[in-house]
Amino acid sequence: MTPSVVASGGTETLEEIARLIQLSLTPVFLLASLASLLNVFASRLARVADRVDQIAIELETAGPAKAQRLATEQHYQRRRTRALDIAVVLGTFGGVLTCTSVLVLFVGSISGVNVARLLFAIFGGAIVLAIGALAAFGYEMLLASRGVRRRSHDADEQRARPLARRRVAEE
Repeated sequence: MTPSVVASGGTETLEEIARLIQLSLTPVFLLASLASLLNVFASRLARVADRVDQIAIELETAGPAKAQRLATEQHYQRRRTRALDIAVVLGTFGGVLTCTSVLVLFVGSISGVNVARLLFAIFGGAIVLAIGALAAFGYEMLLASRGVRRRSHDADEQRARPLARRRVAEE
């Protein structure tokens, strides 16, 4: 004899309800992953914002050469911010669609309406948005590593200038 639970005027076996809960957990893993990614995106955005503020302060007292270098870096930081903004928006909407897919799963089960296509579209959209968020984040990471290489190159050049002046003076 199978135990049953009354749901929406009909009876559903305990096994069917357990299966529904199992199905609803799959989107929850995606939601947890998106939440972790959003935390990373927010942390990176905060760091970029701090750097933009620092650049603005430095620009107030910078000479023409340094002002040009800072303006270039400010432009680069804006590109990073845009990429992170896109990642946050896509990740957030991916999370909304993920929660919506769980809701549709439960409503479809209770109402007895076949929601397979709708569920496929909603959860598929969530996955596409998650991929987009990861792509935007990857782009931002490439921008960040490019900036690190540029600053390292600039620092190497600044260290090399005094050495070159000393060599000229010694000759």
